[in-house]
Formats: sequence, C-alpha cells, structure tokens
Amino acid sequence: MSTIAVLRIARGGPGDAGRFETFEVPYVPGQSILDGLMWIREHVDPSLAFRFACINANVCKECVMRIDGKNGYACTERLKPGETALEPLANKRRIRDLACDTVPPKERLIAG
Repeated sequence: MSTIAVLRIARGGPGDAGRFETFEVPYVPGQSILDGLMWIREHVDPSLAFRFACINANVCKECVMRIDGKNGYACTERLKPGETALEPLANKRRIRDLACDTVPPKERLIAG
C-alpha cells in the first residue's frame, strides 16, 4: 500500500463563503506542497487556482499561502503523509482558491 498525502484546500472566490475540498496525493519523500498542487491540477482538478513563478528568477514568493495556519511558501514546504490544510493569505484579496492579489497597491495598473 502506497503512502498518501492529503491536502485540504480552501476553494472559492472573492466575496463567497468558500469551502474546503480534500484531495489525496501520492506521497513521495522530498516533494514540495507545490508539487502536490501541480499533481492535483494535472490529474484531478484542472480548475484549482494557485500562483507560482519558479522559472522566473526575478519573480519569487508567488506561491505564498497559509500552510497549516502559518504563512509559508508552497515551493519550500515539504509534502508530508497525513493531512495539510492550505488557505489563501488572510491579509490579501483572494482572486480564487489559493491565488491572492500580491501586487503592491502602488504597482497596480489603474484603469483610466
């Protein structure tokens, strides 16, 4: 029997009550939570929204979220057997699911 990781993910958009959905992910030692999220999007639910920019050296910190109640980076936090709760940042505007508006207010484009 293979070991699994369970990701309990906050789903929803701005202004709605939101809900949690639970996904089982194959556990492989050394994988990150971001690896687990990408597995879910590829194999189970392509609508899952989260941010990451690992291939862009100048854009980091995109995958920040609440992991078991604490802010952390999905790319550096390790997947573990058992359940992990994932939520969007509490102090940022939620776009959808785990994706938040992380652009500083002074850098946002203003519609004219």
